[in-house]
Amino acid sequence: MAKWVVEDRKVKHVYWPSDAMKKRAWISDESFYREGQKDPVKFWEKRASEALDWKKKWKHAYQQGKKPWQFKWFVGAEINACYNALDRHIKAGSGDREAIVWVPEPTDDKPKTYTYKMLYDEVNRLASAMKKLGVRKGDRVSIYLPMIPEVVISMLATSRLGAIHSVCFSAFSGESLRDRVDDANSKLIITADGYYRRGKPLDLKKNADIGASAPSVKHVIVVKRTRLDVAWNKKKDLWYHELLKKADKYCEPTFVESNEKLFLLYTSGTTGKPKGIVHDTGGYLTQAYWTTKLDFDLHDSDLFWCTADVGWVTGHTYGCYGPLLLGARMLMFEGAPDYPDPGRWWKIVADHKVTVFYTAPTAIRMFIKFGDQWPEKYDLSTLRILGTVGEPIDVEAWMWYFRKIGGGRCPVIDTWWQTETGGTLINSLPGVGPFIPTVSGRMFPGTHHILLDEDGDEVKMGQGGYLAQVPPFAPGMLRGVYRNEKKYIDTYWSRFPGYYDTSDGAVMREYETIRVTGRVDDTMKVAGHRLSTAELENAINKHKLVRESAVVPKPHEIKGEVPVAFVLLKGQAKASDALKQEIVKHVDKMIGPTARPGEIYFVEDVPKTRSGKIMRRILRGLLKNDKDLGNLTTLMNPECVEVLKKIVGYKA
Repeated sequence: MAKWVVEDRKVKHVYWPSDAMKKRAWISDESFYREGQKDPVKFWEKRASEALDWKKKWKHAYQQGKKPWQFKWFVGAEINACYNALDRHIKAGSGDREAIVWVPEPTDDKPKTYTYKMLYDEVNRLASAMKKLGVRKGDRVSIYLPMIPEVVISMLATSRLGAIHSVCFSAFSGESLRDRVDDANSKLIITADGYYRRGKPLDLKKNADIGASAPSVKHVIVVKRTRLDVAWNKKKDLWYHELLKKADKYCEPTFVESNEKLFLLYTSGTTGKPKGIVHDTGGYLTQAYWTTKLDFDLHDSDLFWCTADVGWVTGHTYGCYGPLLLGARMLMFEGAPDYPDPGRWWKIVADHKVTVFYTAPTAIRMFIKFGDQWPEKYDLSTLRILGTVGEPIDVEAWMWYFRKIGGGRCPVIDTWWQTETGGTLINSLPGVGPFIPTVSGRMFPGTHHILLDEDGDEVKMGQGGYLAQVPPFAPGMLRGVYRNEKKYIDTYWSRFPGYYDTSDGAVMREYETIRVTGRVDDTMKVAGHRLSTAELENAINKHKLVRESAVVPKPHEIKGEVPVAFVLLKGQAKASDALKQEIVKHVDKMIGPTARPGEIYFVEDVPKTRSGKIMRRILRGLLKNDKDLGNLTTLMNPECVEVLKKIVGYKA
């Protein structure tokens, strides 16, 4: 077991990498950071040359226009994403190397392994078939698939043609798919007859048919996964397996200029209209390659499991492009984390000898609730690096993850990034550290962020502020909101002229680390004091009887706003007025009377997205009696909203 240096500073622990970790890691000293700080453009130019195969080199590594959002990377260069993910590995003689280990949800289905050559063959056939259907460079293809290998194959086949993929999470409704298809003006949808969830086959095709009613859609390719009887439109629908049988074995890759679009990824807005985030090709691939390699210290012997669905940006970058660009081995799992029992994930880790594991704090807290007996049943000794993503992680979840899953020997890489950034931007590298519970870590080499106050002035060490990115902007950054430049400028560039506004709050800490406290729109003003909901939630979550909490502001005629807490209790803990008072006193002690909740509701659940993020806007709407609570179709648990309405006395 590796030895860790631990500093106890009241409630804080600081962990540093062991000598063994430093020796193994790709980066183990400060020189890489210093290189990135000295000249970010030269830094990324060198990384792009080392990482990827370019058909044509760039005229300018970085070009900044008159406006801050008018930036480009690797101008004039030509590249193809699929070629870099597959072809070059085949040419290097790595075709027999494992690329994907796929684990189906039904326990009586056998896992399937795809080598790079197998992926290459299937991607070429699908790209050939799509080309015959009229898909060309710049066309949009909507992909509506579960966590099966065909989702990765479809993304790569689309990019091989120089077309633009728009992946829609398979648990979204047909109406949500239709919105995204309409906005992208997609000519093709790739979907499946269904998928498995908790042992039951679910019909996906019926939802895909709603999306396919968009006038732009000419064809629907259907993967046969469940063999359910599905509705069939002879004019549009085509079986995936039948197309591949007839398709040509090879499809020439279409190389595109570095700044041309690789994919669209739609985020859910409060207005109900999806917002299509645009990512380019060369810059995105460069950042995906290096953050995957260095954040997770991936080597040939590793098996990397990113548990995120490919329908989210985490799945795009760390469940598809990043590992495949490296020629790495990755694991995909089709099903629910607790089916057929809460030990399923840990059984997969043990059975397949996963070495690097990347998941969300929400999942970690769920497993804490299930109990230690589940991970303790399995041998998790192959794990050497753990990662978290999606939201700030509280101390209890961090320490449980570190001790119970990692056995106290694995660094926890707490990554901060966004759909908009394309890849991770703040986290500590495994061979450098430090690893501090609730602190994301250091800025990724070659990127720079600052903290600003409301007037746009930089704040001092230890003070909270708005997190903003400084030019030259990271190569993986978004390049627009599809067909809506005004939305792009207003959302990301208007608050702090000259900077990219992350809409997150943060605190700069010692060791050049940053603690991200949460979305700025998840803050509140109480008697003139700005409080972060994440800060208050972290304090409440430290109470011994609290499993999870969500805090939102409620209008107050004197104070402006007061915090209201929705609290989920542990195990056998019982809700009571006495416990409410105990939690209030606990908050007083942890933060101060200013942060004292005006009300505490003990609840069984709070609304969450499919990726596990708490939908605080819905909680705010319930408290304000908003008539329109927004789109609830993207929720993991929409049924809890009706329960919460009764608890809070919703009257709209």
